[in-house]
Amino acid sequence: MTLAQDVTAVLQPGFVGTAVPAWLRAARSDGLVSVCLYGDNVGPGGGVAEVCSALRSELPGLLVAADEEGGDVTRLHYPGGSTAVGNAVLGRLDDEAATRRSAAGIGGELAALGIGLDLAPVVDVNSVAENPVIGVRSFGADPDAVARHTAAWVEGLQSTGVAACAKHFPGHGDTVADSHHDLPRVDAPVAVLRARELVPFAAAVRAGVECVMTSHIVVTALDPGRPATFSPLVLRVLREDLAFEGVLVSDALDMAGASAETGIPEAAVRALAAGVDLLCLGSATGGEQLDAVRAHVLGAVATGRLEASRVSEAAARVRRLADRRLDAGAPATATVPDAATARAFTLTDHARRFAAGTAPLAVVQVASGSNLAVGAVAWGPAALDATVREDEVRPCDRVAVVGRGVGPDHPARAVVARLRAAGHEVVLVDCGWPRGGADVETWGSSPAVARALLGVLRGEIRP
Repeated sequence: MTLAQDVTAVLQPGFVGTAVPAWLRAARSDGLVSVCLYGDNVGPGGGVAEVCSALRSELPGLLVAADEEGGDVTRLHYPGGSTAVGNAVLGRLDDEAATRRSAAGIGGELAALGIGLDLAPVVDVNSVAENPVIGVRSFGADPDAVARHTAAWVEGLQSTGVAACAKHFPGHGDTVADSHHDLPRVDAPVAVLRARELVPFAAAVRAGVECVMTSHIVVTALDPGRPATFSPLVLRVLREDLAFEGVLVSDALDMAGASAETGIPEAAVRALAAGVDLLCLGSATGGEQLDAVRAHVLGAVATGRLEASRVSEAAARVRRLADRRLDAGAPATATVPDAATARAFTLTDHARRFAAGTAPLAVVQVASGSNLAVGAVAWGPAALDATVREDEVRPCDRVAVVGRGVGPDHPARAVVARLRAAGHEVVLVDCGWPRGGADVETWGSSPAVARALLGVLRGEIRP
């Protein structure tokens, strides 16, 4: 392969729409190996089946990647909402077999569409309740439990031939900033990092994970001056201490934590030089951006800033990954039974009395923000068309007010206060990572979780 082909092979662009653009076909001829799907590729009927069909037909052999975490983050079921409960629920159920089955179900769906790389699971230990970007995408706050479910998820997914990608190395859980918009910092000492952040990644490596994704965060104990994606010191921990030999994938380089100061082309050079193999460029790369990145990387090699051998090493790893064989296998499902899902919930005594009530139930869902990883996907009981507006609540109704990430200033609390003042029996439901004070905590907001929630509120399921 030529140097230009190697450079193209380490780039993973995104594109807009469900049709294969001409620039992507040209890039494939120039050595492109992988492409990533986003919400921009969802068809008018939902999901990515349409674009996957076009890619299989026009660019056979291309390694297609997607963020299919299950739970709150989905591409296969966007924008309707995932059929999987998500990591936080699985972690609370603490049934590794269920986690393995859930991942295998997701893998079967991906394989059937020709998607060979799942940018999942999230293996961050969510040690900060206010974390704005991880939350219920995590298996939990206990490193050992997260490690066990990480291994089970990786094994389940990769049993279908789809490669897993553990993210976000070395750990995005101890942050209160979102790297889509800012540059977060983790200031924990090395001893804490090894006992907390690194434990699930070590488990993923032992489970044979094919890929690990880097994070755009500064881990001051390892490298105070550079985000992990651009730090050979941080990535050396993964390669040498954890003995990872697979493909290192960058988180999207269009995120502010990666390229706000330098631009994407320079971020690509720095990530390659640090040891990243596959550069995720972002959701709307376009032909001009791809050409600019290629030219900048080639220029960096020409001036000696980047070794050609580093590029060829990365390209070789990416090509080996693309040679994996998918196996949709027997039909599988990522669904956890509603009664089992409900066992993950937390209920106050007041909520249990509410669920045993006989008055008609009304569910009011309050708009709640989401991060860019989640996007504008349907969530909660509203995804099941099971809600009413606040002004539609009848005098006889008992009311569940549902929000997500219900902190002290969340508007759901004002709705609860108004309804209680009007004489209603009310419970507050938090479908995010709990911040405290809710009557029901579901640890997830996908339609699969919402269905179990409705069963509990109606008294049909006793958690």
